[in-house]
Amino acid sequence: MWEKIRVIFTIPELRQKILLTLLFLAIYRIGWQIPLPIVDQGKMTAFFGQDSASGLGQLLQQVAVFSASQLSQATIFGLGIMPYISASIIFQLLGSVYPPLERLQKEGESGRKKINEYTRYATVVLCLGQSWFYVGFLIKNGLVHEEFLSPGGSLGFGWQLTGVLTMTAGTVFLMWLGEQIDEYGIGNGISLLIMAGILARMPAAGYRLLGPMIEAGGIELGSGRGQVGVETLLVLAVLFVGVVFGIVFITQGQRRIPTQSAKHVRGRRVYGGTRQYLPLRVNQAGVMPIIFASSLLLFPSVLFSYVSQYYSEQGWLRALSQAFQRGDSFVYNVMYVAMIYFFCYFWTAITFNPKDMADNLKNYGTFLPGYRPGKRTADYLERVMVRITYVGAGFLALVAIIPTIIAGWMKIDYTVASFYGGTGLLIAVSVAFDLVQKIDSHLVMRNYKGLLEKG
Repeated sequence: MWEKIRVIFTIPELRQKILLTLLFLAIYRIGWQIPLPIVDQGKMTAFFGQDSASGLGQLLQQVAVFSASQLSQATIFGLGIMPYISASIIFQLLGSVYPPLERLQKEGESGRKKINEYTRYATVVLCLGQSWFYVGFLIKNGLVHEEFLSPGGSLGFGWQLTGVLTMTAGTVFLMWLGEQIDEYGIGNGISLLIMAGILARMPAAGYRLLGPMIEAGGIELGSGRGQVGVETLLVLAVLFVGVVFGIVFITQGQRRIPTQSAKHVRGRRVYGGTRQYLPLRVNQAGVMPIIFASSLLLFPSVLFSYVSQYYSEQGWLRALSQAFQRGDSFVYNVMYVAMIYFFCYFWTAITFNPKDMADNLKNYGTFLPGYRPGKRTADYLERVMVRITYVGAGFLALVAIIPTIIAGWMKIDYTVASFYGGTGLLIAVSVAFDLVQKIDSHLVMRNYKGLLEKG
């Protein structure tokens, strides 16, 4: 492995791409720490520290995982790339119901560039709206430096507009940074930014786990005084390896459907007639079902928790608030699993069109043995996708609730347990595989063995 890594840095072009990617990620991490000038960081830390266990705190933590954002600190990159992701999802959904956009998607590279242009404009609009409401939230809760406030306690329009434009410019800069990684670096730029934000949470999670142990004077068998024992660390290490292995296995899993290409006679030569296969991914929906399900379930939690504060005498409101709290709640876990199954089928239906795939196979002179081209082939592909999507949804549901199970069983902080499943681990593993595959393509092109090849 060390020899392969050495070979990577001996290739000038690949070395330059990797170093540029690391430089862009370092720029992102620096901007991630720069706060807005109008915000009082001491008040921000105290406010979100008290609110971390509430619905709002959980919502901000969940958003930070898949958007590379820092809403709890109000930095110049506070919105992260959440507006860009939202705009991309909106246009992908519209592409399946809005005919002009659907035609653009089928135009190839020119259509893709046009859709990307619309996505950038939509990102700026979403940034302006989200940052305006966020700055208003900071003013309402008294998180702004007093010297910026007027005698009446309000923030001037000029400073409010400055905060909005700063956060908007930060998100647009991150979007540009991701595109530069795509063009001049290696890997998917937006995904790498998200992965960098996820991995940046590891030191804090490690301190939450090992901090009490270190303060108590070292590692001991058994747990006590808020610390974990060495046997707990060993179990957590084994579980982490097992969960990562399962995620890799299912993420790379495919249902291979055999195909047969028709023979073409040109002169004295016969072309085609080869047997190949059509790969259908078991986890066709990726991490989107978990993102949708976890995000939607946090809104009832925030709503009921705030309403129950004003109507504390209503016992049913408190019961609903506790039922939708992430943790050992049976209602929350059942709703979580059900919504993951729903969004798995929903997202697969949007991204996978069996009729278009059957038409493409027919146009290229390829058919499935035993099935006539056209409708019969499309029906068969749809039946297969429904079955494997059920398996993929079950896997996603298991990975999603593993952090809750580990946090309750091992009695550890949920921030630590979140690295054993959920959105963060799925994104990290998927991005790591994509990065390794792109590095392998450079190595194989120069007759070197890939990182995942033996010997």
